[in-house]
Amino acid sequence: MSEVTAISKFACPACGAEAVWTPAKHALVCPYCGTVSPAELKNDGTLVEENDLVAMLRAIPDDQRGWAAVRKTVKCQSCHAISVFDEKRVAQNCDFCGSPAIIAVDDVGTPIRPGSQLPFKISESQVREDIRRWYASHFWAPNALGQKAMTDTLHGMYLPYWTFDAHAECPWEAEAGYYYYTTDSKGNRTQHTRWEYASGHVSSDFDDVLVPASKGVHTALLEKLQPFPTTTDLLPYDPGYLSGWVVEQYQIDLVQAAQDSRNRMDNILRSQCTEQIPGDTSRNLQISPDYSAQTFKHVLLPVWLLTYTYGTKTYQVTVNGATGKIGGEYPLSWVKITIAVIIALIILGIFMSSQN
Repeated sequence: MSEVTAISKFACPACGAEAVWTPAKHALVCPYCGTVSPAELKNDGTLVEENDLVAMLRAIPDDQRGWAAVRKTVKCQSCHAISVFDEKRVAQNCDFCGSPAIIAVDDVGTPIRPGSQLPFKISESQVREDIRRWYASHFWAPNALGQKAMTDTLHGMYLPYWTFDAHAECPWEAEAGYYYYTTDSKGNRTQHTRWEYASGHVSSDFDDVLVPASKGVHTALLEKLQPFPTTTDLLPYDPGYLSGWVVEQYQIDLVQAAQDSRNRMDNILRSQCTEQIPGDTSRNLQISPDYSAQTFKHVLLPVWLLTYTYGTKTYQVTVNGATGKIGGEYPLSWVKITIAVIIALIILGIFMSSQN
């Protein structure tokens, strides 16, 4: 793999002059026309550029598309994942589901080039041992799972993600409920709620809200792998780091991902506003968020993927290639479940008999 080279110069998107990193604004600023380009400065001095979301949604320039290297693209006819890998490699089975039904794809629209990536930090040997321990830790899985779900199908790959930053100003209105109690002539205590109008305001900064753009890995597993250290460990994109690894091309585009990120931010803001509502309970919360300074990155994140078949169903186990966190699927042993139910019924029967 080639070494990542620090990006030392940025051209101003407005006039073409060299932009300068300005710590006070945490951005690249053109000294000639004043244009501000958001970016992240890493501890090693490298710059990972942030892209203005609104401007990019209007028009994505051609110089930010493609892989900056010769790559081969194939699509699985079973799980529909689009894989990208070294031109000389001959693919026989899909790395995501194991299906042999893969075809070369030449007419896929040229993707937006990743701006940054996380390198693999967890070795294959460590992942294999971690997965074996993960198998053994699940009591309700079949005893034969560890032998049948062999780790020979383990693949390391870079999965596509979008990250979004934004600042939000969010006024809210709601009804705050206050409990009070009355006691009748018989001494029975009853709870009541007094409702009052309430309002407030939340300010929040969002940094690297992750939206996965993979179709090859089950969505629920991708959520289990978070967080990734995208705010601290990202490196500028270098095709040399992808040599020998499978890369999945994003199938959730920027427009769809931006909407997904907005929904995620809205949910976070709703929770923050709920915490501000006074009283004992609340209802009819209405939020009116206003977003600014919206930027995004297209990043590649490292994931180890194991796909196995047990019975007639296919399962996946994923490992965060940067932190080692595991998210996996496994079958249930109906033999163990049946025995547990029988034992529970016997204990219940003994208890009922003792009560009689």
